Formats: sequence, structure tokens, C-alpha cells
Amino acid sequence: MTALTDYQRLESPGIWRPAPAEQRRDVLVSIGDATLVIYDKADQPVAHWSLAALIRLNPGTRPALFAPGPDAPEELEVAEETMVDAIEKVRKTIEKRRPRQGRLRLVLLAGGLAAIVALGWFWLPDRVISHAVGVVPAAKRMELGDRILAHIRRVAGRPCETVLGRRALNRLQARLLPDHSGRLVVLPGGVAQSTHLPGGLILLGRELVEDHDSPDVLAGYILAEGLRSAGTDPVETLLRQAGPMDALKLLTTGDLPETSLAAYAEAVLTDAPAPVGDQALLAAFAEARVASTPYAYARDISGETTLTLIEADPGSAEPVLPDADWVGLQGICGE
Repeated sequence: MTALTDYQRLESPGIWRPAPAEQRRDVLVSIGDATLVIYDKADQPVAHWSLAALIRLNPGTRPALFAPGPDAPEELEVAEETMVDAIEKVRKTIEKRRPRQGRLRLVLLAGGLAAIVALGWFWLPDRVISHAVGVVPAAKRMELGDRILAHIRRVAGRPCETVLGRRALNRLQARLLPDHSGRLVVLPGGVAQSTHLPGGLILLGRELVEDHDSPDVLAGYILAEGLRSAGTDPVETLLRQAGPMDALKLLTTGDLPETSLAAYAEAVLTDAPAPVGDQALLAAFAEARVASTPYAYARDISGETTLTLIEADPGSAEPVLPDADWVGLQGICGE
């Protein structure tokens, strides 16, 4: 789900007040599918709001005034029409999909309590985490992914985005991962190759689009990351790192603390990617009609450790991307 298909890298100026007694400050406002981030003049994030909890303080009046919640002391003023309309569009989309009268929270709470009662004194942390993973809805997974990405941005920089680059990424995803519900994101730093987050986010390092003559290598890393994402639920990885108390908190309140998300973001950037079997990779390359040899040599220039991918290359006479799209994608991070 995305409510921002009409917008590309949406940002605008705003005026933010941290508390009623403090002075208002000029800021830069940036929104994604489920989050709003406020940056100061030094381009440092000073606030991170969930669009699901965002409220409009002056409906129908411009400039628009927003707050991160009904009892929050913060206040954000936005005058730019496009940004105000985009925020309202996202809020309406989230509201339409939100379970009414607290049903989502009741379902999560009832599920958590039922699990604890059923297990009784046999209750183990592993079972709590497994249950939490099973009841987290897709919208919550997307929100968690966007919040983790916000933490990664502090190290990796703002995601690369251009109109031509996004069009090429969308076409690449449709070609390689037609059943994948998330999106591809290119980062200017932090990620050397690829990794993935909850909500279907697949993060790619800019070197994959800038350091190769064709999109075949990039396609290989996307296919490999798609297999990792399908094989290991990132929400389960997140909760196992955070621990059973955070899993229980997710069950009862529907949320996780920012400290746990920040710790997971750090692990994503530092942990080695899980290995993917050659046979599974070859099957993915064959289904996507992509040659595996370029990816194999990108992983090991000698080809010794990736010999199976070279010798059993399914081959393809069909380009991964048209030349114009590949050129547009190579410029997604600008200068």
C-alpha cells in the first residue's frame, strides 16, 4: 500500500514548535508512506512522527497545523499546498484501512492474553515472539520498516530519488519480483550491497547502480535479497533481537520503542547477509529470465566460489532493463 504514488521525494518547509513555551523553528518536512520526519537547518532529524497517529489541529484552515497525537506538546505548521494535500491524502488512506473502534488493538491484546493464558506456566519467550510475528498486520510492518529506515538514514543518508530512477526501479521490481509488495530503495551510503527491512523494503547500495556496465549485477542482488526476505521474516528477526518484553509490548500496545528500532537499524548495516543456496538462486534467475554469470563474478571476481552459478547459468537474450531506464537509474543518486 502506498498513498503517495503521485509524488516523488516529497519535502517542504514548515514551522515546528517542540513545546508551547518554546520558540517556533523553521524546518524541512519530509514524508513517506507512513511516517513524517522533521529536519532542522543542519539537515538533522529533530522529530519523527507516525502518520497513523497524526492529527489536524485546524481542519479546513490554511496554513495547516498538525500534531503527532492528541496530547502531544509539539506543533507543526505547513503552508505549502502540495504537502498539506499529500499529508491529508495519506491520513485519509490510513484512516480508511484502520480497524474501527480500536479493533486492531483489541485483537492484538486478546491474542496476547489468550496466548499467555493458554501457555500458563509453560510460557516461553520463543512462543511469545512467534505469536507476535503471526499477528502483526501488513500496515504495521510497513510502518516499522519506514521507522527503521529513518534511523538508517542518519548513517546512510537520504534515499536517492529521481523521477527517472524511480520509474526504472519500479520496472525492475515488476520484472524481477512481481509478487513482492514492498519497494526498492537506493541509499547513497551505509549499505555496501543489499539488505531488507519489514514491510518489504529492499535497500540497495549506490555502487550496484553506478559501478557496473549493465543492470545484470544489480538484478542478481535484488533476486538474492528477495529470496532472503521470503525465507526469513524481518519482523521475527527484529523481535528476537529486541526480546520477549518488546514482543509482549507489541502485542498489548501495537508498538515498539524507538530504541529497539535503532538497535535493529544498526545491526542491519553491520551484520553479514545470510547465505542463499546456489540452486535457489539459479531457479530465481531462470524464472526472472536473467543471466547469473555477471552476478557470480561480481561476488567473486575469480569465479571460484560461484562456479555453480557460472556453469549452470540459465542465460537470457532479453535485457533486464531498456538502455534508457538503466541510464536513468545510474543517475538516481545525482552527483
